[in-house]
Amino acid sequence: MTIAIIGAGLAGASAAAELREQGYDGDIVLVGAEPHAPYERPPLSKDILLRTGTAADAAVKDDGWYEEHRVELVTGSAATDLDLSARSFAVGDRKVDYDELLIATGATSRHLPMGDESGSPLRGSAVAPKDIALAYLRTIEESEALRRNLTGHLLIVGAGWIGLEVASAARQAGGTVTVVEAAARPLAGPLGEEMAAVLTGLHREHGVDLRTSTTVETIERVRGRTRAVLSDGTEVSPGLVLVAIGAVPDVALAEGAGLDVDDGILVDARLRTSDPHVYAAGDVANHDHPSLGRIRVEHWDNAIQQGRHAARSMLGGQEPYARQPYFFTDQYDLGMEYVGHLGPDGCDEVVVRGDRDSRVLNALMIRGGRVVAGMHTNDWDATDHLRACVGREATKDMCDASIPLADAHG
Repeated sequence: MTIAIIGAGLAGASAAAELREQGYDGDIVLVGAEPHAPYERPPLSKDILLRTGTAADAAVKDDGWYEEHRVELVTGSAATDLDLSARSFAVGDRKVDYDELLIATGATSRHLPMGDESGSPLRGSAVAPKDIALAYLRTIEESEALRRNLTGHLLIVGAGWIGLEVASAARQAGGTVTVVEAAARPLAGPLGEEMAAVLTGLHREHGVDLRTSTTVETIERVRGRTRAVLSDGTEVSPGLVLVAIGAVPDVALAEGAGLDVDDGILVDARLRTSDPHVYAAGDVANHDHPSLGRIRVEHWDNAIQQGRHAARSMLGGQEPYARQPYFFTDQYDLGMEYVGHLGPDGCDEVVVRGDRDSRVLNALMIRGGRVVAGMHTNDWDATDHLRACVGREATKDMCDASIPLADAHG
């Protein structure tokens, strides 16, 4: 029996490891388009930029693990020609046959159109000319290149997780940072307005020129320098422009083979696609979550846990993947963990314990009498408590904001 995994990232490597831990003794082929062995992506916007870690530190497994566990690792070559009826695909001039397949191709950075392309995320029809060098952050090479340019003036388009983590790294490196965000409050979608305000204040206190409700009208080259005109009428002349406007699931191979796709590869509760012998996990999977409905999650924990769950499903497991989404971020001296999913309906109430000024706090987001999400900043004893609360009915003990932080965790 051969189990093939297309996508040599965190989800793919986690699946391969779980297969062996579950006692699977057949062949495993792990195929990745990048030239590297599987690595974790959070360090790209954290440790590598801050020079507190290296690309080698980000490796999922050490160099000898794949050979020791008989995982055939094929890097630097993308899979093509997926044939569902034949249960095969190509890697270069080689044909790979499989019994079960996991697609974990992840996502790619959403790009600004260049030249005469249409559909620009910039306001109106504005596009970046072809002679402008725009930076993105998705790979080791992009992280290392960005690290060399943190001390100048950096314009960041988009105040999501990547944009704000890079802003933090650049300010700590002594750079000048302008962040342009179309929304009135960065990250209000996942965090809610009240908690999003915590991060907004954090960055402004650290000297970031954070422009909310603002877009980029034009980016152009003037006398050898980059000039960006913003919708508030101001102009900035950055040394580098980082585009951090989200990611797009890499569904090309799956779609070409005829699998059902819609903002990712559609999978059922067990992570199985529309083909019974093909599964998907990680950033690329649009999952039918048993309590949250259709959801696609682009976070580190999800890649690990879905990769492992897909491995068990390919071996016959029938349990649905029911884990609540989890993510973390480190910005300046603030660490945050978040469990749950606020979703488009937001919440009715936020119960906050702790001190907003010192940013040592935790919060529960409640909708319809149920805790839908929880987060903390610099309150590291809260994680298990928050995880236990999410998904449950909001009780009086949970929601009494007068209870001190330490007692609330107990």
